[in-house]
Amino acid sequence: MSWLQLGAQSGSSPGGHPSGKILENTPENHPDHSHLKHALEKAEELCSQVNEGVREKENSDRLEWIQAHVQCEGLSEQLVFNSVTNCLGPRKFLHSGKLYKAKSNKELYGFLFNDFLLLTQIIKPLGSSGTDKVFSPKSNLQYKMYKTPIFLNEVLVKLPTDPSGDEPIFHISHIDRVYTLRAESINERTAWVQKIKAASELYIETEKKKREKAYLVRSQRATGIGRLMVNVVEGIELKPCRSHGKSNPYCEVTMGSQCHITKTIQDTLNPKWNSNCQFFIKDLEQEVLCITVFERDQFSPDDFLGRTEIRVADIKKDQGSKGPVTKCLLLHEVPTGEIVVRLDLQLFDEP
Repeated sequence: MSWLQLGAQSGSSPGGHPSGKILENTPENHPDHSHLKHALEKAEELCSQVNEGVREKENSDRLEWIQAHVQCEGLSEQLVFNSVTNCLGPRKFLHSGKLYKAKSNKELYGFLFNDFLLLTQIIKPLGSSGTDKVFSPKSNLQYKMYKTPIFLNEVLVKLPTDPSGDEPIFHISHIDRVYTLRAESINERTAWVQKIKAASELYIETEKKKREKAYLVRSQRATGIGRLMVNVVEGIELKPCRSHGKSNPYCEVTMGSQCHITKTIQDTLNPKWNSNCQFFIKDLEQEVLCITVFERDQFSPDDFLGRTEIRVADIKKDQGSKGPVTKCLLLHEVPTGEIVVRLDLQLFDEP
């Protein structure tokens, strides 16, 4: 064991590291005490960085192995395992192992990540000796997707009514379906249930914080000089998605820290959103309405489909005394796409 690993295992305990032993035996009033303390802190920081790098490398290697050994045909979006998730940062591999359907006894192999659970079936390769190991560089194992990925922000995992029974069974409720699965042992069931629960709670909590932040911004009615009523009507000839030629587009409409997100429309380049929102105006000359269009992805961050903006001062100029105006705004930074919006600027009466 290297001194780096030893230091990492010792955590914050100074006695677990050689420098810590010296520090323990050095009086606090000794002139070297502060230097030794600083050296120990730096050594433990380095230990932490090295071990984190080792964990990241191991995680990356396993994700690459899964990419090479698991067939995910039939998905509308390409699944790149070793990539950034939609909203949880880099994808992390958490657990894997054999699982069986409780009723049919069908053998499956599960791969659990921080954003979804993937149930697969093993494909016995020609000439397989049966000694292949998961994640071994020499392994010939091949798997194919059994069911589309089960996203952990949509699941509830439960033990059976009598968890003390002989069979290590557990249930995963996903939207309108329940998977009743059997692990290879009681200990394995405990591992699956705990890891799925923890990952699900983190996913849900992350989404909740994101929603709360957006709600907080919307609910803060600023004292301003007026408000802008916006109706995002539709998109026209949006940039197609690379994988299937269409798109699942939505708009993020912002003005400063105020933000509104439209619903997502599936499989179209000409979405009809008809989405209403309002923004409070503080400075007529400085405020700018921005509309950014995204492709809603499941396995990776949403793709950029263009952005456009219009100054509130220009809306006031175009609107005049005519009332609401409808504008067709060209999307920038992309080869194609327009957004149709209906705008109604309402200035508050001066006291």
